[in-house]
Amino acid sequence: MTSSASLRAQAPESEERTRDRVLNAVLEHGPVSAADLGRILGFTPAAVRRHLDALSRKGLIEVKLTANSATGAGRPARKYVLSRQGQTRLGDDYLDIARTALAALGEAAGSEAVAEFARNRYRDMEERYRPIVEAAGPDIEERAKALAEALSADGFVGSTTVVGSKAPHSTMLAVQLCQGHCPVQQLAADFPDFCDSETEVFSRLLGVDVRRLSTLAGGGHVCTTHIPVGRTRSAVRPVEPATGTRRVSINLQERP
Repeated sequence: MTSSASLRAQAPESEERTRDRVLNAVLEHGPVSAADLGRILGFTPAAVRRHLDALSRKGLIEVKLTANSATGAGRPARKYVLSRQGQTRLGDDYLDIARTALAALGEAAGSEAVAEFARNRYRDMEERYRPIVEAAGPDIEERAKALAEALSADGFVGSTTVVGSKAPHSTMLAVQLCQGHCPVQQLAADFPDFCDSETEVFSRLLGVDVRRLSTLAGGGHVCTTHIPVGRTRSAVRPVEPATGTRRVSINLQERP
């Protein structure tokens, strides 16, 4: 029979594992309400709030106030996202020497050398992801889903959401590709070339121009990439992005 002392020793470990499940659920589904987390994890409201309070005290999650999704009216909803400290706990463990080395590279060889370093880093990603995305066929939405799955397999927690109109012949339909985790988040905050290079890879893989709406490195709770679905374009006219967004334009031939 298990002794009471042994049970007491096992309890904190079990509690910690449960708390990690809540943390990972916030990462995967955030911004997410306490009620939705309870349904996802099968927890009672009291249990999920206890774990959320504990994670908040540790600084691993934070509250994001969002407008009512249906009407936009009324009191903003309280939803949870990972804090920067929470992102760090889940894998931003690269060495500070990388930042120092890249700064030294920029000083010695110029900013283009840093940009080329970033492009080289994502070249392997493009080569590995291309067969996966191509296997999804010509449909942009399906290609975006395949890209999100490939990103998730690499720990980026990718997901897609369709936005806009689905009316016939609409050119407003789009997909938002979100990444809940970035292993080089702090490095990319100092060297935006990493975000630019990744965005260029997404554009080439999907075959359309894409626009970065937010990044974890820039202070967003997720990295969000806007992908037009209603049309493919070539020779896109330059458009100034809204403040706080980053746009990468790739000129492509229209699909036959």
